[in-house]
Amino acid sequence: MTSFVAHRNGRTATASDLTPLAFAGYAHFAALQVRGGRVRGLDLHLSRLRRASIRLFGQALPDDIVRSRLRSAVENGPADASATATVFSPEGEFTLGDPDVAPELLVRTGPPASGPAGPLALLTVEHERVLPGIKHVGEVAKTYFLRQAVAEGFDDAAFVDRRGRLSEATIWNLAFWDGDAVVWPEADVLGGTTMGIVRRQLDRLGVPQRTAAVTPADVRALAGAVVMNSWTPGVAVNRIGPVALPEAPRLLELLHQAYAAEPLTGL
Repeated sequence: MTSFVAHRNGRTATASDLTPLAFAGYAHFAALQVRGGRVRGLDLHLSRLRRASIRLFGQALPDDIVRSRLRSAVENGPADASATATVFSPEGEFTLGDPDVAPELLVRTGPPASGPAGPLALLTVEHERVLPGIKHVGEVAKTYFLRQAVAEGFDDAAFVDRRGRLSEATIWNLAFWDGDAVVWPEADVLGGTTMGIVRRQLDRLGVPQRTAAVTPADVRALAGAVVMNSWTPGVAVNRIGPVALPEAPRLLELLHQAYAAEPLTGL
């Protein structure tokens, strides 16, 4: 019987493999949804891991090795799963870093996810992520602000940068709807893989898109908003701070249509 796994460098991880990683904060990762042993946007996941590794470690594992280790983990588990590929240095953190030490890869699988049903109410908080273009593990603020939002009667939190612009949510990209086009926030954000999938498929579908600075005050003039991540291409948002947002079924329909148009790729 198959089960979910944790592999370090392509083999089953032992307790001694995992113990040094328990408090490791200098690492980055990609989150994938596996369906029938295949994933959407594999090229985007590989590109994300490669770019982040070069930024953090000065070198990256070859794509074929990453694919092989992902495939090994997925083949040893259910055909539908969530997978997380975490790249780290065996030197750990708080070290100078040896450019000759190659990064390593931890792949974990777990139950498949599709995200909450929504709609979600988002508390606005002033916050800018360190190294926003990297999906790194040093993210205590995300859980902190999520819990703060729930304590104040919201479902999650959305970040406002020092220029007063909405950027992203805790574990989500934001997208807005002006009634005709999808509006992506202009700010320093992590460009999510699902966001990349949706954007290129919306282009192919001929759906208008634009990037614009969106402040909390601008929300009142918009026709809808969603959040998206590796779980889902769109969950409706019905409130940002004190501002209620109208339902935007057309936006959700377009985002899910775009995501479904992305082919599943074998590892």
